[in-house]
Amino acid sequence: MIDFSFVFALIPIAPFALGGLAIWTTHKRKTLKLELEIAKARAMERPPVNDKLEQRVRTLERIITDGRSRDALAQQIEDLREKQIS
Repeated sequence: MIDFSFVFALIPIAPFALGGLAIWTTHKRKTLKLELEIAKARAMERPPVNDKLEQRVRTLERIITDGRSRDALAQQIEDLREKQIS
């Protein structure tokens, strides 16, 4: 026959285990709520847009999608570099 004497040892420990589990889950829930608030705040922040860089990217996109020949494209890029230096 199976010996169930260990069950009688677990009975007095069960309330403490359940209490600990309840405390841990409450703490975990609060931690997740705070992490969610932090994530929302970070999502609302927008990094400053570098207008100069954005303008350069738009210009390069326009040049690439323009459909000109490779030599004209190279010349246009060189012109932009010279403009950037001066």
